[in-house]
Amino acid sequence: MSSVLLAAAGGFVTPEIDWHALAPELVILATLVICLLIDVFTDEGSRWTASSFAGIGMLAAMVPLFTLHMRELDAGVMFGGGYVVDDFSLVLKGLFLMAGYVTVLISTNQIAEGDYPEGEYYQLLLAAVFGMMVMSSSRDLITIFVAFEMLSIPTYLLAAWRKRTQTGIEAGMKYYLMGVFATGVMLYGMSLIFGGTGTTLISEIGEQVAGSFGQKPVAVVGIIFTLVGFAFKVSAVPFQNWAPDTYEGAPTPVTAFLSVASKSAGFVAMLQLVFIGFFGRADVIRPFMFILAVLTMTVGNVIALRQTNVVRLFAYSSVAQAGFILTPLAVVGAGDAATQSQVLSSVVLYLLIYTVVNLGAFAVIITVSRRTRSGELASWGGLFTYAPGLAVAMAVFLFALGGIPPAVGWFAKFQLFTAVVSAHTALGYAAGVAMAVNSVISLGYYLGVMRTMFMDDVPDGDTTPVKVPVALSAAVGLTLAATLLVGVMPNLVADLADHATFTLSLGL
Repeated sequence: MSSVLLAAAGGFVTPEIDWHALAPELVILATLVICLLIDVFTDEGSRWTASSFAGIGMLAAMVPLFTLHMRELDAGVMFGGGYVVDDFSLVLKGLFLMAGYVTVLISTNQIAEGDYPEGEYYQLLLAAVFGMMVMSSSRDLITIFVAFEMLSIPTYLLAAWRKRTQTGIEAGMKYYLMGVFATGVMLYGMSLIFGGTGTTLISEIGEQVAGSFGQKPVAVVGIIFTLVGFAFKVSAVPFQNWAPDTYEGAPTPVTAFLSVASKSAGFVAMLQLVFIGFFGRADVIRPFMFILAVLTMTVGNVIALRQTNVVRLFAYSSVAQAGFILTPLAVVGAGDAATQSQVLSSVVLYLLIYTVVNLGAFAVIITVSRRTRSGELASWGGLFTYAPGLAVAMAVFLFALGGIPPAVGWFAKFQLFTAVVSAHTALGYAAGVAMAVNSVISLGYYLGVMRTMFMDDVPDGDTTPVKVPVALSAAVGLTLAATLLVGVMPNLVADLADHATFTLSLGL
């Protein structure tokens, strides 16, 4: 079991720490402290600077990611293997920092208008991003749990930020109560794993799960319960009930953040546990993930068809997308090493693409909502007549989510489909059919939004052009450019996903 203090020569010595490997996390911590000092020592009129420092800090934290990628990362294994800075963690840390930066952009004008207090908001956002970054390097059950709580607790508070509205209180309470329940289930599973193996290092757990311990019923129960805890975080069915009400009641920038970064952190933990800790019982994981994936994508898509509120529609869309991301895990352990590498890279690739596209869609939703003052889909009628740029951008994002070229979503879905069918298993073929059917179902509501924007009349008859703030324009522009550019040249992100491999893994 990893520990901050290692026993040696009858005493305890402090282990060696690779400060370069920890540099991204340290930059975020320093930024968090700066935002805290701004909140404490400046007046209300100057606290807007916290958003600027938060954005700069996240961009600055990306610099050591590039320098770490250029060096040999063997020294990035710390605390007895409990914290590893490998290519997988670097790619996912970059994803979390990018998502956090875009969230800052889409939050700026909302906060400036007084929707919720400024100072604490960016502190909680930075704290959540820090927890996600720690999660991507955690290779120990205790570290994973601590990182899980570091990202969860700030998001509970962010979800309930509009504490003077009933929907805001409902959003926070549902997310918190369901989160606490999921944490209890996850901890119970972890305790069973620890009790049977005597270690919390997931690399050592993987060795014992592949051996005699993995054949015991308690190992199967521990694996399922642990994965269920993270299934809640990714809003997989039947653990998705919190998502629609939380997404609708939370501030829209928080909803965007929860739908991508928080969800991605849950998938990161699941990938580490599945490929390193539980790979020896892939025969148990495959049917569990198949059922979870098919239920999640189907329930999410079918319910989304009946939504009239655009945020709730995207909430159920987010549930369905989680099902797509889970699908390759239905063939984990089946096939050769190349197939397993493809399974891992396809999930990472989808996370990268989905994050960019969904953040762009929410940036458009925020911009339009500033004009319509409504979340109802009917209020989007005739958007093309008075905001053609926003309508076209939203159409591109919807095409991407639906998997229609040239938007990048087609490549993400193609890679997932290739990964599941290349295993040549019955579950893989069935999962591929489920993906194809659900892709068609999803077009029903994605194209429905487009029809409203381009073909319906403006509800109030007001066709005054929309004034888009600079920060929101930047968020829409960056995500739109990435969606189109990578859609035409998918290798830009495919190579990145292919290099997101574990240093310590039994499966690869």
